[in-house]
Amino acid sequence: MMGLWIPLLLHLHLDLVLSVSPAAGVSLSAPLNVSIASFNMEHTLSFLPGPGTAADARFRVHVLRFRRKNSWKPVTGCLELTARQTCNLTRPFKDPLDQYRARVQAFTPSQVSNWTLSGLFHPVIDTVLGPPDVSVSGCGNCLVLQVRPPVARGLQQRQQLLDLYRELRCLVRRTRDGAQFSLNLPYEEESVIGYLQPEVEYCVTVTVTTVFNPHAVPTKAHCAFTSPPPDSSSVHVVLGLLFVFSLLGLLLVGFVVYGGHLTSKLPRQHLPRLLSYIPLQGQNPGGAQPEPSNQISASQTHEDASADSLPALHGPAGLRRSSSAEGEEDEGLPSN
Repeated sequence: MMGLWIPLLLHLHLDLVLSVSPAAGVSLSAPLNVSIASFNMEHTLSFLPGPGTAADARFRVHVLRFRRKNSWKPVTGCLELTARQTCNLTRPFKDPLDQYRARVQAFTPSQVSNWTLSGLFHPVIDTVLGPPDVSVSGCGNCLVLQVRPPVARGLQQRQQLLDLYRELRCLVRRTRDGAQFSLNLPYEEESVIGYLQPEVEYCVTVTVTTVFNPHAVPTKAHCAFTSPPPDSSSVHVVLGLLFVFSLLGLLLVGFVVYGGHLTSKLPRQHLPRLLSYIPLQGQNPGGAQPEPSNQISASQTHEDASADSLPALHGPAGLRRSSSAEGEEDEGLPSN
């Protein structure tokens, strides 16, 4: 019975080999330049197709975690890549303290290539730490420094960055003369750089340091005044207002002086005729009425001419004044 099964199994095996041997006999070129780049704990695999690779070829990616050797696992989403596509390995490389390796293979419906391995990758050491988010504000004679991790795609990367941050290397430069100094601060979201000059602008450049990772990119310079400097525009406004008020004061004094000068001249020019005539009557009590001088006659003539042009309303008042003046003259004359 066993003798009958052995030839049958050999025949089936031979048929299987013949069916797959053409595909196995023709091999595609293996991918080239398989590498892993990492920035702020986001890991990306890239590669190039080998020479002569068919245009319809696809590529698959597997990863190996060294704590589980000989256990290559396919990467979801990276099993049918086209040429020059990249593969995100952030999720498969979730343990930053472990070591990993990746491999890439090209394939077509009838052909496959050999695997191409990447170099050994250690996330906590090989990732590049980009510049964090920094803001600087003044606090009198100091600067308040606020530092936060850069925006990440997921909470996993953000938490890994927070676990990596240990110190802040700060380069402080005074913009007035370029004097600078550096200091290391323990990582906190808010720190204070003290013992600075008030009302002076400083620029701060921050670099994050870790225990294992030497790859860090510094931030650009962030500048701020320790305390607000005097506002030149407000000084100009105050000076302008003082000038305007001074000018108004001078104009007001000028108007007052000029008005007083005019007021002092008006009574002398418009003395009533009766007031200038009464002293002449007192000087000649017993004699005849003195003849008015030519000056008075001229003024009378002028006033009479002016009186003719006055409205009728002034007529009775003038008559009453003349009547009373004549009555007084009659009482002063001796009876015959």
